[in-house]
Amino acid sequence: MISVAVSTILQIAGIGFLTAVLHTVLKLAGKEEFANWTTLTGVAVALLLVLSKLDDLLTQITSVFRFQ
Repeated sequence: MISVAVSTILQIAGIGFLTAVLHTVLKLAGKEEFANWTTLTGVAVALLLVLSKLDDLLTQITSVFRFQ
């Protein structure tokens, strides 16, 4: 369970790092609009990853307490 959490944190950190690098490169190349879209896409991907993990957590909580 802990390894899954660490894996998720590392995935989010990787997405953040990659997004920051792409944003910087595109901004230095004078493509600020693409840089902003890249940042927005990175945030959306990270948010989708967190939402899927949150859905898994809520499913497990529901199964433990048998709320249906």
